[in-house]
Order: sequence, then C-alpha cells, then structure tokens
Amino acid sequence: MFELDLFSEENEIIELPLKDARIFYYPKFLDHNEASLLFQKLMDKTPWREDKIKVFGKVYNQPRLTALYGNNAKEYSYSGITMKPLLFTDELEQLKNKIEDTTQYKFSTVLLNLYRDGQDSNGWHSDDEKELGKNPVIASVSLGAKRYFHLKYKHDKKETYKILLDHGSLLLMAGSTQEHWLHQIPKTKKQLNPRINLTFRLIK
Repeated sequence: MFELDLFSEENEIIELPLKDARIFYYPKFLDHNEASLLFQKLMDKTPWREDKIKVFGKVYNQPRLTALYGNNAKEYSYSGITMKPLLFTDELEQLKNKIEDTTQYKFSTVLLNLYRDGQDSNGWHSDDEKELGKNPVIASVSLGAKRYFHLKYKHDKKETYKILLDHGSLLLMAGSTQEHWLHQIPKTKKQLNPRINLTFRLIK
C-alpha cells in the first residue's frame, strides 16, 4: 500500500498519483477556526438519521448517521436507501459556493455523514449511482477528527492508496475515478472524536 504523506503546509493543491483517476487534495481548504465553527453548527443543527442496510440478507444499522440537502427535489439512492433532500441551509449554501468557486464544478446536492467514533465506517464502494451520470465529480469536505481515506484499484486489488484527511480539507474526485477505483473509510480501534464528511455531487 502506498500512503501519501501530506504534512507540508506549502502545498495548497495536491494531485494524487493514481492512474485512471483525477483526485485533488486541498489540505487547507477551510482555515481551522472556520472549519471548527462549521463543524459545531452542523453537529447541533443537522437532523441526523440512522438508516437500515441489508448485507447478505441480514439487516443492520448503517454504521454512521446521515443527512441529505439539495437545491432541488431530486432523491438520491444508494445501498437500498432512498433519501429525499432537505433545503440547503445558509451554511451549506455558502460552503457549496466556495467549493464551486475553487473547483469550477457545479453541485446540486450534499450528503452529510457523521462518524461518531472509530467504529463508524463506510465500506468499499464507488459513487457511481445512475442519478450521478457518467464520470461524476464528488467534492468531499472533512471536519473534525482525522480519518484515513482508502482507495483500491478495481482492476488490480493489490494496488491501494490511503490519505489522512485533515480537519477543513477538501478532496475532489473527478474524471473516470468512480469507474476505476473503490474507496472507503475503515473502522479503527483508536479512540477518535466525531468527524463530519460532506460529499457534494450533481444529481442529473
């Protein structure tokens, strides 16, 4: 496994060295105070929900809490779960505008994930649902505890990467990334504080 070490504050935009993918990391997308304030507002104001998922015929609680917001009424479905969007809050609208100004991509919807501790996770998957169309762009903002983001090449499962996502960072996945790569946030036995991940996308 290749681990990308990104401790230099001089690097504002870093392209991950992955074939068949376009992934960019903005380690200081939000400054620390801005990120901390947004984290607390989202923790307090978001109507978090815990959905059920079916794995090999058995039903479990999804190992994280979620919420969906959008600027249209289009639903989003994944893993047998269908979510109807709430209207963007002022904070989410401002964050969306900042991402769009920075990346030059447009987004309609954001899926929020709350990882309450190290045991909350998101298994191997690609963001390739039909609502997203071909070669979707996903903009992922991380707030709170640092978590490792793992990637695995679909055509050679031994080819893997991981990157530690920092508080206030932005990870942008574009091009054919979802077609060729899987990603996950694995469980960890480490004692961790909560983390909120906001994944902006365009539902067509």
